[in-house]
Amino acid sequence: MLAPPRPGSRLPAWAAKRHGLLREARPIKRILRELNLQTVCESARCPNIGECFTRPTATFMIAGARCTRRCGFCAVDTARPLPLDPDEPGRIAEATRRMALRHVVVTAVARDDLHDGGAGHFAATVRAIRSAVPRARVEVLTPDFKGEEQALATVLAAGPDLFNHNLETVPRLSRLVRPQASYERSLDVLRRAAAWRPSVVVKSGIMVGFGETPPEVRAVMEDLRGSGCDVLTIGQYLWPTRDHLPVVEYVSPERFVEYATIGRRLGFRHVEAGPFVRSSYHAEESFSASVYVPQIT
Repeated sequence: MLAPPRPGSRLPAWAAKRHGLLREARPIKRILRELNLQTVCESARCPNIGECFTRPTATFMIAGARCTRRCGFCAVDTARPLPLDPDEPGRIAEATRRMALRHVVVTAVARDDLHDGGAGHFAATVRAIRSAVPRARVEVLTPDFKGEEQALATVLAAGPDLFNHNLETVPRLSRLVRPQASYERSLDVLRRAAAWRPSVVVKSGIMVGFGETPPEVRAVMEDLRGSGCDVLTIGQYLWPTRDHLPVVEYVSPERFVEYATIGRRLGFRHVEAGPFVRSSYHAEESFSASVYVPQIT
């Protein structure tokens, strides 16, 4: 069982961040509403929304806003999903063009109701972006597709520049944090992605603050490197609502620095670690740091 929040675990000043949108982000918000698109920034209540909406990157959430899984940390609604929207990939491509994006992250709710877990919709979205804005880099952040090899192959065949699938936490807490997933299955997804498309950058991320220990975090890093993971993100878990898992610990900025140092020593091409780091935080910079890419002008 997860321990109750530690005494004095109230949100420290360095873990608080202003959520509001800046004036410069309003055009982005307008385009998203005009094209009826979802972003994980809004659906998951990301603390970085005000910052990221002013940058030439975006994280689109496809396949609806209803997830078939109920993870203990996630603010996305769990409900019976609606049918896929076949026009959604084209609208995302149009948003990419209108927003002049250089780096696009495509993620999705888990769609265990679909025979391919939504893999075909991922692939269609990647292809649509490639057609509309050939020079934009495309990152996919996928669910585990229940470990189905063909679903993973479908996504990779569309040619994303970066493949991301998150472990989220350490093995000891995995069943509690994401009960319908599997730590080993997620590692296998990353391992196969690295083997099937050696040209793709492989990325994963975890949250801390669930009650894991530093040795457990290091062990996860070692597992990820052994699976061919190139880029790692580590961020602080923040309590979305009282219905979600509690925060057991607010990890100090100094420990995040230690985790980043350990990750670099283990051979990760890039490690992004800090209280507000999320899977898509500084996505363009993380990709550029992991592999030489000519600057887009």
